Amino acid sequence: MQVDALPVAPCGTGESPFWWPEQGALYWCDIPGRRVHRWRPRDGVHTSWDQPEEVGCIAPHLDGGLMLARRDGLFRLDLATGATQRLAPPPYDRASQRFNDGKADPQGRFWVGTICEPRLPPRAALYRWADDALEPQLDSASTSNGLAWSPDGTTMYWCDTQAHRIEAFDFDASDGSLSRRRGFHQFPLKPADGSLAGYVGRPDGAAVDVEGAYWVAMYEGARLLRFAPDGRVLADLPLPVRCPTMPCFGGADLRTLYVTSAVPKGDAEPLAGRVLVLHVDVPGLPVNFVHA
Repeated sequence: MQVDALPVAPCGTGESPFWWPEQGALYWCDIPGRRVHRWRPRDGVHTSWDQPEEVGCIAPHLDGGLMLARRDGLFRLDLATGATQRLAPPPYDRASQRFNDGKADPQGRFWVGTICEPRLPPRAALYRWADDALEPQLDSASTSNGLAWSPDGTTMYWCDTQAHRIEAFDFDASDGSLSRRRGFHQFPLKPADGSLAGYVGRPDGAAVDVEGAYWVAMYEGARLLRFAPDGRVLADLPLPVRCPTMPCFGGADLRTLYVTSAVPKGDAEPLAGRVLVLHVDVPGLPVNFVHA
């Protein structure tokens, strides 16, 4: 499978890509670079918005702006002016945690997790933003990641990257509640000596296609995995970067797969930190917009 890269400078840690259909544009963020990016394939125009703190994730808002989850709280970004409006303070100690992966559910509620720095003890959590309040939903994680919903909206996926574990939940669309928590896939842990020989990586960001398959980026595993709804591995796609971070589906037919990536320490990979581009046969689900 041919893998290309956008002609945009690499990110330290690219994350949270999504395709805005009406704009025909791809958005993503660079966490350590403290920047939000937009790329329009039709004319090759690249735009960026600098931020004063790390941006863990972004999501499109129905009002035409962006939802930002920064280390210093939740914000709404006006794309025309670059101005930000603070919606909520961070529900954690900023010295040891920050916001990480986040997405809107099919009903427009914004879900956002945190990452614990250092990873132990596992104090990270997953929150739901609704009715102008951040409410904790899951806790005792090290790195909240991998949010995605099934095509019918009745299953939510989530992972704790450091634990190398993906989980699934029954999802109640009426109130956003979770039930029947269960293991979806457990990966072997990284060897204690840090060796990458034979290591398949750990689950990071994810997306779901129209057949209900769950696509996950395997950080330090140099691959994307595609899982059936029953947890079977359907495809293992090698990538030319060691640290892919998250896939998303884009293009007019949602058959273009964009994959953000990070630059590993001490690594000179030519495509590390770039947004990779490949084409797939099965289209993905469109992005969910934040309503509140």
